[in-house]
Amino acid sequence: MGNKCNLVADVFMVIEIKDLRRRYQMGGEDLWALAGVSLGIEKGDFVAIMGPSGSGKSTLLNILGCLDQATSGEYILDGISVAGMSRADLARIRNSKIGFVFQNFNLLTRTSALDQVQLPVFYSGPNHLKGAALHDRAAMLLTQVGLGGRLHHTPAQLSGGQQQRVAIARALMNDPPLLLADEPTGNLDSKATVEIMEFFCRLNAEGQTIVMVTHDDHVAHYTKRRIIVKDGRIAS
Repeated sequence: MGNKCNLVADVFMVIEIKDLRRRYQMGGEDLWALAGVSLGIEKGDFVAIMGPSGSGKSTLLNILGCLDQATSGEYILDGISVAGMSRADLARIRNSKIGFVFQNFNLLTRTSALDQVQLPVFYSGPNHLKGAALHDRAAMLLTQVGLGGRLHHTPAQLSGGQQQRVAIARALMNDPPLLLADEPTGNLDSKATVEIMEFFCRLNAEGQTIVMVTHDDHVAHYTKRRIIVKDGRIAS
């Protein structure tokens, strides 16, 4: 499959994590899903998070995406410490700082590609993008992912790879500093997988920071580096 993306030189840290721990209680006992994780991810990095089932990688991704909070430790996202934030504050951070791409696309069944891409703006509060400007940005992003001729198609009229392209365009709508992808090629055939990963590489070459969870070594080959999680810790 393809080659690794070219490096983008930049020293600004989009993610800084120090001694992150996440405890759950199960059957009256403490279960540590994360047991002291520290890492840094620079602007322009492209990172694969890998590890066996139950290793803690999903917990780590949820915390990186402000969908969950650590029991202890520090998480700084794009210069903002998110530890101890309220749910409302975390929601605002998610909408402004993070774009999400999921394995199952998470598209609305009867909604056009153009309207799907515009959705994040409506969840981010007052925004300068309205009317024609909103329409034009969504159309531009869909054109960028190769769907300029399918603006009004619904998911049923699109292939799996095309649906994932819509999801990527939607994730980029608010111009987030961080793109999180959770098994983004898990439901795609090999041809669509190559197309999606090559597009991620182009985004990264333009400066987009991407953190991706994957179990696929071939997919991870496209990234700049791998973080291996095992037993709630970074193994390598």
